[in-house]
Amino acid sequence: MSGFNANDYLDDLPDAGDAAPHDAAADTSASAAPESPQGKPSKPSEASDAGAEQAAHADAGSDDHADGQPKQQQGPSDADGADAHGDASKETLTPLGQAKKEAAEYLDALQRERAEFVNFRNRSKKEQERFREHGITDVLTALLPALDDIDRIRAHSELDDSFNAVAAKIDKAFAKFGVEKFGEPGEEFDPTKHEAVLHKPAPEATKETVDTVVEAGYRVGDRVIRAARVVVASPKN
Repeated sequence: MSGFNANDYLDDLPDAGDAAPHDAAADTSASAAPESPQGKPSKPSEASDAGAEQAAHADAGSDDHADGQPKQQQGPSDADGADAHGDASKETLTPLGQAKKEAAEYLDALQRERAEFVNFRNRSKKEQERFREHGITDVLTALLPALDDIDRIRAHSELDDSFNAVAAKIDKAFAKFGVEKFGEPGEEFDPTKHEAVLHKPAPEATKETVDTVVEAGYRVGDRVIRAARVVVASPKN
């Protein structure tokens, strides 16, 4: 058996400078890796998930405590509050108070309806009166030629009793419906109700007056149906 050679054994061992970097890197990685709750090193994915969860908790805490005050929960809306207040006011009324309130509302509505009815009745009366005047005007306008003939006969000849009675009835019927006949010789000339068909000078006239009535005028109330057609006597100057 050959003898042990110490020089050969020492030559085969690795240098201390080559082995130290490898061992230091292994120790550094082992110490950097976090341990799991069971004491085992955590995986890289688990470490990243834990960091993300902590960041989310931090963001939520910053939102809740912004400006140093936590957020308050939103209360009920204004509409809900108004409805609740109205219901509360109704509940506070006694049965007698509620009855008085309803009676006041009904009375107010009745007064408005009554005022509208009065206005409607007044308008209806005015319309009926206007329609009545229109009807009388139409009938009078249609009978004007016959009335003018009766006036001419009266002025130029004597009427017998029968014809005179018929003319009187016609005048009475028109007077019943508010028809007024106007235009007489000697009255002052008025352009609003007289129509001058001729002007003749009169030495004794001091102002324009009606000398002769050619056709009488008629009016219903204040409305002139036909102006009186007259001959006017005028002063010479």
